[in-house]
Amino acid sequence: MSTKITLGIIGGGQLGSMLCQAAKKLDIKTIILCDDKEAPASNFSDDFIYSKYDDETNLIDFANRSDFITFEFENIPVNTLKKIQKIKPVYPDPEINSIVQNRFKEKNFINQHKVKTTNFKLIKSKNDLNEIDQLIPGILKTTTLGYDGKGQFVINSLNDLKNLKIDCEYILEKKINLKKEISNILTRYQDGKIAIYEPIENIHKDQILDQSKIPADTTDLIIDEAKKTSIVLAEKLKFIGTMCVEYFIDEQDNLLVNEIAPRVHNSGHLTINAYDVSQFEGHIRAVCNLEYKNPRKNFDATMKNIIGAEIDNYRSMNLTDKQFFFDYLKKETKPKRKMGHLTTIN
Repeated sequence: MSTKITLGIIGGGQLGSMLCQAAKKLDIKTIILCDDKEAPASNFSDDFIYSKYDDETNLIDFANRSDFITFEFENIPVNTLKKIQKIKPVYPDPEINSIVQNRFKEKNFINQHKVKTTNFKLIKSKNDLNEIDQLIPGILKTTTLGYDGKGQFVINSLNDLKNLKIDCEYILEKKINLKKEISNILTRYQDGKIAIYEPIENIHKDQILDQSKIPADTTDLIIDEAKKTSIVLAEKLKFIGTMCVEYFIDEQDNLLVNEIAPRVHNSGHLTINAYDVSQFEGHIRAVCNLEYKNPRKNFDATMKNIIGAEIDNYRSMNLTDKQFFFDYLKKETKPKRKMGHLTTIN
């Protein structure tokens, strides 16, 4: 009988794929549960269950075949995760998702722990559009779902809200004079030890992450504050695994939290080649209760996301010994779809 640990991963996209590859390095088996038959993680996992996320029979089977369970995206229904949690440990705790799945709850949580965000207001009805002049210009976002710019609208004047149909909850955030965006990734282990990476500078294009790089071109003061506040939030959440805190830096060098991602993160892909312990390996170590390892940086690095049809050029590209190409092996190429990435070490 095998004594090898089996990690169950919900979701089969590129993050799931890279978690599977990190698990293999640690001699841990993986089983993916995903609602996409052609999910790319099926190419890297030891086992794969195609299932809707509310199929109780498959959820129970998946849980029984796993020792620990994690997920690659945060919008899985919390009740689904709680059902699985009754059978096997789920990390990070599903209760965290109930906070970060809702932008209003998330920002309140962040502010409650004396960490700054942009000013904001919950919009549930037309009455909530009164006295919002101080938030214009702003960004209107749905409180749930939406990523890579989906469900987000730039509001330049009150007239832009005149014909707004309020058929769901929104949050209106004050638009800032943005100087830079950074993210900070850390891994918190089950014994409370924290491994933290240096903050990463991010450049977006069409509201999708285009490039990430280390070191971030910012001040030591901001670097230290980003690390400190990331640790505060991880501790307050009692987080287990790898998480990312995304930050805005405004023209006055104020550091403001944009959002928390309770999982491995796109901006952290460069850790695979720049560090001796990637964000993915760190996550596996934490959720499977393995030995703590503090990541050591070996190289500065830049990561370029490969979007849509760009992938065709990269698949035939001649690489240097400092370039590392990752093809996500997605069956269908679509505009604005992340198809792979290229990391260059310095």
